[in-house]
This record gives sequence, C-alpha cells and structure tokens, in this order.
Amino acid sequence: MTSAETSEATGEGALKRQRLRAIITEKSLLKGGNFRLMSGNQSQYYFDMKPTIFDPEGANLIADLILDALRPLAVEAIGGPALGAIPIVACVCQKSFPARPLSGFFIRKEPKDHGTGRLVEGPPKPEDLAGRRAVLVEDVTTTGGSLIRALKATREVGALVDTVVTIVDREQGAGDNLAREGLTLISLLKASEFSL
Repeated sequence: MTSAETSEATGEGALKRQRLRAIITEKSLLKGGNFRLMSGNQSQYYFDMKPTIFDPEGANLIADLILDALRPLAVEAIGGPALGAIPIVACVCQKSFPARPLSGFFIRKEPKDHGTGRLVEGPPKPEDLAGRRAVLVEDVTTTGGSLIRALKATREVGALVDTVVTIVDREQGAGDNLAREGLTLISLLKASEFSL
C-alpha cells in the first residue's frame, strides 16, 4: 500500500489519521486564494503544515503515524529536506526511542559556507550514513522535486533510500516522479481526503 492505510485500515490507526485530518483542516488548510507552490504551479488551496507540525497533538499524531508506516521496513535513519522536514524528523526521532531508535538528519539546500561546509547535517559525519537504510520525509508533496534533490545528496553520502513518507500528498505527480528514482511514496493523507 502507498498510503498510511498501511498503518491500520481500521482501529487506532484510522482514528489517528481522522484526527490528524481534522487538525490539518482547522490549522493548515488554506482555501480560496491564488497560492504559488514550490513546484511553481498555482493552486486555489494550500497546505501550510507548520501550524499542525508545531501543534503538540499534531506533532504526536504525525510521529505515531510515521512510525506505524515504517514498522514493516528495515530503517535505521530518517531525514529530509530543510526546512519542512526538520521538525518532523525531530518528533519521529524522539518518539522512536527506546522501542526502535531512529537517528535523524536533514539536507540543506546548499552546503554551509562556514564551519564544516556540509550539505547533510545530523550525524557526526555525513559518511556515518553510508550503508544505512534511511527514509526521507516531507510535510507536503506535489511533484516531489525537493525530495529528489534531497535523495541525491543522501545517496551521495552512501545512505540506502527507497522510501519516502509525506504527511499530505497533493496527488500531482510526486508518486510517479519518485517511482522513477526508485522510491516508494507513503502518504499519511492525500489531498482528495479533504474538502477542497
């Protein structure tokens, strides 16, 4: 399955998804505007996920649902593109301990121009990800462009990545684009599940 129906189609997982959808609708779904997306496309609705991610209940639900989705996968690390993935990664890392500790990382848009000059941040050395199975996360996917850039940087340091988890998939090509890069997209929620 490619959505967090993977977590549980019924029961507790379904209740968590339903509650997360309600929080996103209340705090993060903007409608009736003319919004420019990161992909460059225009849209009459926009998911501004920061209010949900920084809401205590929202953050807890996101971490729970991501960990549920990752349960069947052999994953050792979780990361994603700055800036949107950073709070998600932090929540999931914290919640993963002690049952199944996942280390975290993030990928800058450009290498630091001072200090270590790194593009991949989190582990003591980016090479520490070499040979480790990692998953990438993002708050919202549209075409998957930022994830593909993050994927290249993550694979350059030797991490093994074949799965991406997004909170909301806008269902505008990300799944197909990521599949061409050898990635499976797992979405906690899809745009079609909201009243747009």
